[in-house]
Amino acid sequence: MKYAEMYKFYARRIIRNFTVFTKWAVFSVFIGFVVGGFSTLFAFCLRKVTEFRTDNTWMVLLLPLAGVLVVFLYSIFKYKNDKGTNLVLSTIHAEAELPFKMAPLIFISTIITHLFGGSAGREGAALQLGGSIGNQLGRWFKFDEKDKRIVVMCGMSAAFSAMFGTPIAAAIFSMEVVSVGVMYYAALVPCVFASLVASKVAVHMGIGPDVFKILHVPQFHVVPSIKIIILAVLCAGLSVIFCIILHSLGDFYRDKLKNPYIRIIVSSVIIIVLTIILDTSDYMGAGVPVIEEAVKGNVNPAAFIWKIVFTALTIEAGFKGGEIVPSFFVGATFGCLFGQIVGISPSMCAATGMAAVFCGVTNCPITSMLIAFELFGYEAVPYFLIAISVSYLMSGYYGLYHDQTIVYSKYKTEYINRKAKE
Repeated sequence: MKYAEMYKFYARRIIRNFTVFTKWAVFSVFIGFVVGGFSTLFAFCLRKVTEFRTDNTWMVLLLPLAGVLVVFLYSIFKYKNDKGTNLVLSTIHAEAELPFKMAPLIFISTIITHLFGGSAGREGAALQLGGSIGNQLGRWFKFDEKDKRIVVMCGMSAAFSAMFGTPIAAAIFSMEVVSVGVMYYAALVPCVFASLVASKVAVHMGIGPDVFKILHVPQFHVVPSIKIIILAVLCAGLSVIFCIILHSLGDFYRDKLKNPYIRIIVSSVIIIVLTIILDTSDYMGAGVPVIEEAVKGNVNPAAFIWKIVFTALTIEAGFKGGEIVPSFFVGATFGCLFGQIVGISPSMCAATGMAAVFCGVTNCPITSMLIAFELFGYEAVPYFLIAISVSYLMSGYYGLYHDQTIVYSKYKTEYINRKAKE
């Protein structure tokens, strides 16, 4: 009798686990196709408008009109206080509800921003797009509140994967970014499945990943390791400065220029004037070509400073996009410059700086490592690990997303449960 009861107990467990696995496997594949399809369309549109703007740099002169249009779109949908990616994180924390209208709004407004030369990334839009679609699908399929949070993370992973072509990092990012120190492993299967499917959808539809080739990786010895530690410390400081400038400018704008139309027009005019003075289009859009040049060892010494300025003026004024690709830009250009100054491979330092600054602004060391591996390969792994770990520690509790929760201390085995600093 004892063995019969034990058999029934384990049989019930196996059936329960298999049922849960089947539910998430089927639904996450569905999410992967749906969100992957939308995100691929989004990536394709961004590529086309970027090509058009590159051939017609005068489009930046119309940036104030584009800004007015973005503000108008959000106002007619009664969505004036847009929290961006923070709203996605709040939804996972069950502190807010992610409306489906965010998906078309962020899609259109980000396209407008990139078309007219705003300095913004694409991942913030992708996370909001994937999260809002996932949340809506969770409502339609009558998921409970806890499962809907998993669905939101699932959508985020799918969108991130389709946009960046880094499915492994995308699967982990949505679980890691919400609560630093605690990962939602209940979302592991759905995020992995959705991420891999979305990546395949994107590749099948002609949106390939950005992959970079490091030109030279020095042997792993003490001297180059010390130089990378110094680079990581500087990148941590740079990530803190990046976050402070973005959030401080936003606070200043909201305090001094309360009218969103005036705010976005003023910022647009400043961007136009700076673009004319600098006589370059390097700081328009995401800036992937500049990142590619940095990994090749070529850089404008002031590029990382100007990218921070242009990104802050764009995002905090009310234009839409993201801060992660700009953080890649900042890290890659600063790393390349550092490598030239201290005499260590500028190409490898660009890759290392890119991963270190990303880690500093997102507080996501595991995702940072995986992104570095997927974008740059495994030859420089020891240097990536050093830079990311040091940047994570030295960047403190600052972050791009003030709704990100720091659950456990970076310095002690201590529960702190606080929001990231702005």
